[in-house]
Order: sequence, then structure tokens, then C-alpha cells
Amino acid sequence: MDLFLENLEKTLGDIGSFVWGPFLLIPLLLGTGIYLTIRLGFLQLIKLGPALKLGLLRRRDDTAEGDISQFQALTTALAATVGVGNIVGVATAIGIGGPGALFWMWVTGVFGMASKYSEAYLGVRFRTTDAAGEKSGGPQYYLQKGIKGPLGKILALTFAVFAFLASFGIGNMTQGNAIALNLQNSFNITPWITGLVLTVFTMIVLVGGIRSIGKVTAGFVPIMIVLYVLGALYILLANVTEIPAALGLIFTDAFTGTAAVGGFTGSVLIIAIQYGVARGIFSNESGMGSAAIAAAAAQTTHPVRQGLVSMTQTFIDTIIVVTCTGLVIVTTGVWQQGKDASATMTGEAFTHGLPGEWGHWIVTLGLVMFAFSTILGWAYYGERNVERLFGRGGVMPYRVIFSLIVFVGCTVPLAVVWNFSDVMNGLMALPNLLGLIILSGLIARETRHYLKHDPKLTATEAEVEEFMRGREGWEDWKSGNVVGSSLTHTGRMSAVQADQQAQHHPKHSTHVDRHHDHPGNPYDD
Repeated sequence: MDLFLENLEKTLGDIGSFVWGPFLLIPLLLGTGIYLTIRLGFLQLIKLGPALKLGLLRRRDDTAEGDISQFQALTTALAATVGVGNIVGVATAIGIGGPGALFWMWVTGVFGMASKYSEAYLGVRFRTTDAAGEKSGGPQYYLQKGIKGPLGKILALTFAVFAFLASFGIGNMTQGNAIALNLQNSFNITPWITGLVLTVFTMIVLVGGIRSIGKVTAGFVPIMIVLYVLGALYILLANVTEIPAALGLIFTDAFTGTAAVGGFTGSVLIIAIQYGVARGIFSNESGMGSAAIAAAAAQTTHPVRQGLVSMTQTFIDTIIVVTCTGLVIVTTGVWQQGKDASATMTGEAFTHGLPGEWGHWIVTLGLVMFAFSTILGWAYYGERNVERLFGRGGVMPYRVIFSLIVFVGCTVPLAVVWNFSDVMNGLMALPNLLGLIILSGLIARETRHYLKHDPKLTATEAEVEEFMRGREGWEDWKSGNVVGSSLTHTGRMSAVQADQQAQHHPKHSTHVDRHHDHPGNPYDD
């Protein structure tokens, strides 16, 4: 059995290295982000201010359809992405690729914002409503509804299967394992106790569905990010004289590689790029399609509005949190310990930079909170793909099983699961990236139309309806508010049955435009 697991671990590791290597996913993810940035006219730079104001200050379109506010959709997606990768992943990138890897993480973040916007736009544009009245959207729907013929269906089902499997790996067991090991090492808490507590808390939150997850993450995520960032800023202020040299090192090494120093064995340019891009993508998940699932649940009057709010997630994750972690590691000099110290590098940097035990506490609690929030976010991603594959009846059993699997993750060694998670995460990104490229014409055209009429994102629902009335696809989008439309669009319920279902939910009795059930891709420029 041990030999089998050892061979399986090696095989999965080899597959993961190829999928996430310099010849497949890295150039595809980065290239897609660059392509969408050009097609959208550098939208992520021009509209970042209004997007942050809408998502963080106004927070919701009160009268719009949806399960949770725009802010809650943002924090749910942040919960799934701001995780262990922001603590250990950054250290790994710098420990192997040198300080220059941080620059390439920034590059990935900037272009990734265009990918994040695009997938969130599509998630809302092609969202549906399940038999329980909850919104359902993401690549598992928009790839089929947006792309004509069997290709769209194949891509959608492929994504759904891989995302479902990934939810138990990167979104569950690996996070629980990180929490249990961290608490055991720091406070000598037995892993099974951690597993039991985590399982109970997870089940309590998940039973309430997306509304419960949204409420928890809306209060939980901002606090954890603020505490972590404040700790990092304290260290940076204490080492303010080191920041110019650190930035110089980051920008120089980004294009030259890094010479060996201390425990750091040296890095050539291609390694800095590879690990910076790979860990950047792994941290913010831009282009993977996962955040589109949370975006689809938002109360919004137009897909462009939520797309812009979701775009800020990558900004917060990479440009703020990753930057804080990276600069702390570089300014304190712990990056010179090299890749063998990657797992503890961030903790040591915070311990070195903060007085007493504060650094230890912040990193420990930060990792626990980040990892638990990732479990909640990925639980929602997984259940929406279960709904796509098996219908609403599979959702509650999935929530229970998902919660129980958390205990397994806390108590069992997971080397194989980590490699499995890398592979599943990569494979779910492939169909989504292909879909983003195919549907880029629709995204660009509809984005230009909306922003022409509402450049500051201040239009009311009535004003949006006025300038969108008669626009191709507008009635189709609103038809997604019909209860049971998720079944209609995937062939599990006829249009007549959907109308009967809607009679039991008058609030959502919008007429289904049957001529647009499968609009294909007639929108390309």
C-alpha cells in the first residue's frame, strides 16, 4: 500500500508539474489575461476606483435579484482565495525564485484582474436559479449557454467534474491539514480535536447555504485581512529604511535572476518568472473560474457591475496581501534562507519584525482564519457544481459529506492529496480559459455598451433597464431569475415544468425566453 501511494504521489506530482509548468497553464493563464486586458481597454486600471467604491462602500444593489449582496459575494470569493497561498505560497515563490518572483506575482495580478472580471461577468450574465430559488452560475453554466453546440456542453461538464473533485482537495482536506498541523506545532493541540471543532463549525455554517456563508465571510474576511495587513505594515514601518533597497532588489532580480546568498541557492530568470506567475495565479485564482460561482449569487442590476466588483478581489489578494507578505520577507532578510525554509519563512519574518510573540500569533491565527475561510468558500463552489451535475437533491448530502471530510484532512497525512489538488485545480482552469477566449467578443462588446451609459457605476435599476431594453440577450439574462431555470438550461426540466415550478415562487415568475435557452456565441465582434 505504501508503495502504491508513493507511486501515485509521484505520478500526480509529474502531471501537476506539467499542467502548472511553463508549457501549458502558466502561458495560457497569463496570455489569456493579457489578451482580455487589450480587448477590454485596460479596464482593470481605468475602472478600479469606481469598482472599489461600489464593492466596499455602496456594497449592494438593493432592489436587484440575487441571494447575497455584492460585498458578500466579494468576501465569499476572497474567503476562498485569501488562504495558505498568501502566507506559504509567497514564501515558496521567493524562496525558490528569489525576490524577483514577487514582481511576476504582481504582473500576474494586474492581468489576472481582466480574467477575473470576464469570468465574473459571464457568471452573472448566464446565471440561473435552482429548484430551491437560489442562484446558480459559473463556468459549469456559462460555457454551455454561451458556446454553441456540443463543445460548450463538454467544456461545462468537464469544469463541473474537476471543480467538484477539487473542492475536496484544495478547498477542504489540504486546508484542514494546514490548520491542524499549525495548531499542533504552535499550541500542542491534538489534530483530532482540531478536526472535530472544524467539522462542527463548518457544518453549522454550510447548512444555512450561501446566505449563511455570505454573512460569516462578510464579518470574518475583512477582519482577518485587516489584522494581517496591519501586522505587516508595522514591520514595514519599523524597517522603512530597507524598503527602497528591497524594491530595487525585486525589480532588478525580476529580469536578471538572483545570485546565491546564505541558504538561498540562486535562481535564473526563467525560475523567477515560473514561480512568480504560478504562485500568483495559485493565490488569486484568476482565470480558474471559481470566483464566477460566487459572483453569480450577487444582487446586481447588471453583469458588468458585479464583474467589476469581483475584479477587486484579485487586487486585494495579490496587490495588497501578497505584497505585504513579500515585502516583509524581503525587508527582514529571511528570504536568504532559501526554499528549505519556505514553510516557516513568513512566520519567522513576522516573529523577527514584531515585538514579543505578536508575530507568532498573527501568522498562526492568520493561517487558521485564512484556511477556514477557504473551506467555506470552496464548499459553496463545490455545491454549485453538484447542483449542476446531480440537481438540487445532491446539495445537502454534499454539504454533510464535505463537512465530515474536513475531519479526515485534519487527521491524515496528505502528500498525495496536495498533488491531486494541484492537478484538479489546473484541469478545471483549462475549459474555463478556452471559454473566456471564445466569449471575449461578447464580454468586450457588452462591457463597452454598459460603461458608455453608466461610466461611474451609479445608475439605478430603472436607468439600467431603460438603456438595456431591447438589447440582445437582456431578456435572456432576466430569464435566469425563474426558479428551476437551472434545470431548463441543462435539459433536466422542460420549459413547461419550469413554468409550473415558477408558479410556486411568484417572486421569481419572470417569463422564460425559450428562444434564448442556448444562445451560442453570436456576439463575437
